[in-house]
Amino acid sequence: MVDEQNSILVDCGLFQGAETSGIGANTNQLEIDFDLSAVRALVVTHVHIDHVGRIPYLLAAGFDGPIYCSKPSAKLLPLVIEDALKVGVTRNKSIIDACLERLTDQIVALDYQEWTKVVVSSNTKVQLRLSRAGHILGSAYASFRVSNEALKNKTKDKAYHEVVFSGDLGATHSPLLPAPKSPHHADQLVIESTYGDRNHDDRSSRVNRLQQSLEHALSDSGTVLIPAFSIGRTQELLYELESIIHKNRQKPVSHTTSGKKLDWQDIDIIVDSPLANRFTEVYQSLAPYWDDEAQSRLADGRHSLDFKQVTTIDDHETHLQTVDYLKRQTRPAIVIAASGMCAGGRIVNYLKALLGDERNDILFVGYQAIGTPGRDILTYHDKEDGYVELDGERFAIKAQVQQISGYSAHAGQEDLLNFIRRMRSQPKQIYLVHGDDKAKQALKKCIRKEFKGIKIFVPA
Repeated sequence: MVDEQNSILVDCGLFQGAETSGIGANTNQLEIDFDLSAVRALVVTHVHIDHVGRIPYLLAAGFDGPIYCSKPSAKLLPLVIEDALKVGVTRNKSIIDACLERLTDQIVALDYQEWTKVVVSSNTKVQLRLSRAGHILGSAYASFRVSNEALKNKTKDKAYHEVVFSGDLGATHSPLLPAPKSPHHADQLVIESTYGDRNHDDRSSRVNRLQQSLEHALSDSGTVLIPAFSIGRTQELLYELESIIHKNRQKPVSHTTSGKKLDWQDIDIIVDSPLANRFTEVYQSLAPYWDDEAQSRLADGRHSLDFKQVTTIDDHETHLQTVDYLKRQTRPAIVIAASGMCAGGRIVNYLKALLGDERNDILFVGYQAIGTPGRDILTYHDKEDGYVELDGERFAIKAQVQQISGYSAHAGQEDLLNFIRRMRSQPKQIYLVHGDDKAKQALKKCIRKEFKGIKIFVPA
């Protein structure tokens, strides 16, 4: 809220897991249920579906203001919205095209670190700056400078009042992307808390754990299923897999049932997601936004997102054939497919076909929200007669289940605290959002212990 007549909306996403509370088939519950009359602009921090998935409903409700985002996000956002419409709303091409045309007309693509004026009213001045958040390509945290007569009175004649929305912050040394740098100042900070109760392994430990987990999983010639979101996680996994193969090309990792030895360079990697494949192409076209390490590899002729072991699958018929082949196959493979929490997408067909075979492995490399099939698989895989419900049917969990909890695109607890520590001037108020209550309370306790005098709020 800027003032009583003006507000700016930050993100407008779909609900996930237990948040849905019966949403799903009933699209009426996804419609915009707040007053849009004062909303002057939308700021998109990044294009994950839980941050942008309700934008079509926002447009349908009459929002016609600017949609600010980073330049990479401006290229990715129409792809995400197109997929969201096809999956959850309609496959009518004319309706989808009309929505995308309107969306594109309203997008305002911004460079990082440049202040932009947001027009709200004649007596209120608002400036917006997007800074790299290191979460996925194009991700940003948003800084707002608000100045008007009312705020001047409240802030003892300061020129402006500054509010920072973190969006989703990336973990330190994430693949492909530079780590976020803290803002110099914020009067109010709204910060995510997804991993507010734990820390991640360092980069080298994460890569080693990924390699060890895959070597263990591949040792019995089964299939390794990696549920991964189409944007961000899939590209990071490809980047790390290329690195593992590059360093261990001729190292034995598995065998066929006939006993033939297979090296790392012999392992098939299947990316089964049309959306992920489109995103990977865009990621490659946006290489100038990669970090120094990734650009150095590119200069050396290494194609970290498109190497010879990778097979991409787009059409549905080939997808079904691949699922059937892997169910009968005698050769190990790694499959990356969406969705990351197993709540829909092509990963579900793989799970139905392969969960019942103990030769296979499910490798989770991301957060699994309460109420999602992914969380249920993690919770019940080691229980006697453990099962997961997929599309209303129970499937026994016989496959091995592993989780690399430190392999996340989200900042860990120490990363979140460092984001606050590295501000030259700490905020007076902090709001904790985007996390389970346990994570929020743990982060609140840490902030309260270290930073005296800061008011901490945990919105319901």
